[in-house]
Amino acid sequence: MLHNHLTTKHKNMKALVYYAPGKKSWEEQPRPTIKEPTDAVVKILKTTICGTDLHIMKGDMPEVAAGRILGHEGVGIIEEVGSSVSNFKKGDHVIISCVTSCGKCDYCKKGMYSHCEKGGWILGYMIDGTQAEYTRIPYADNSLYPIPAGSDEEALVMLSDILPTGFECGVLNGQVKPGDTIAIIGAGPVGMAALLTAQFYTPAEIIVIDQDDNRLAVAKTFGATQTINSANENAVDKVMALTSGKGVDTAIEAVGVPQTFELCEEIICAGGHIANIGVHGKSVTLHLEKLWDRNISITTRLVDTVTTQMLLKTVQSKRIEPKKLITHRFKLNQMIEAYDTFEHAAKEKALKVLIEN
Repeated sequence: MLHNHLTTKHKNMKALVYYAPGKKSWEEQPRPTIKEPTDAVVKILKTTICGTDLHIMKGDMPEVAAGRILGHEGVGIIEEVGSSVSNFKKGDHVIISCVTSCGKCDYCKKGMYSHCEKGGWILGYMIDGTQAEYTRIPYADNSLYPIPAGSDEEALVMLSDILPTGFECGVLNGQVKPGDTIAIIGAGPVGMAALLTAQFYTPAEIIVIDQDDNRLAVAKTFGATQTINSANENAVDKVMALTSGKGVDTAIEAVGVPQTFELCEEIICAGGHIANIGVHGKSVTLHLEKLWDRNISITTRLVDTVTTQMLLKTVQSKRIEPKKLITHRFKLNQMIEAYDTFEHAAKEKALKVLIEN
């Protein structure tokens, strides 16, 4: 019996594999197995593609190894658990957090899961990720969330990454308060997540700045009070006209290029907060010669996913409806087509693409 067990070839699965900038493949890979007692293997039901995956594809993250399975978002069913996993069992439906946390190190004890000494953001980056039929999740007890019965699992894919990212890195770090005027630069999925969750704090004005008229129109339906297309109007002049020359209380950077960060520096009011969310691959200019006396704060952050439980409750109660961010749907075996659509988001009018197994 033991001999049979050892010689049985472990089943394969299909997965999206990154090889080099611009080079990816949907191909057969070995199905993941339990490596540590704290692991779980999850069968993916729904996943998506993140702007960060596109950064990897562009070569902005050379540390990603050739042969890596990408993806760090999704919902699924537990296939198998390690011997020390106590919160989950085979058959449970779960949200996969984009951040892996051991729950025990100094950073985890501070709630800074993004810097977990044994985890952090490793999924689809340093270890194989969720754009596959199955994925292995380390520290499953701290890195998965149970899905309540009867939930809309499409909406919950947005809780893996973009909703907590927009909320924690943008809204919380930006200290959005009632009556504030805020600007969100970048109306992609994470900028939209900041737009949805900023409204918890009833800012008086939410100005969304982007170069895509379609995304700006969608932002209006999600609660933006003003939109500016920075491709065909001067965004600084327009913001100053809207704020009586003072600038905004909070500027949320959700793109990750030098021009958008510098735009934040130009439109921030005295005492304001610049909250960076964007993944920056190039250095930006900090204009301290203009900002040294302006009482402003600049924050950076990688999502910690400490707000996921709270956001799950707000989604369950329909206070926010992140499902509205989904514009395109694909089957898992259409992964290459889904990437093509997301890479040409402006032309395809894409926000989030949902990929189902």
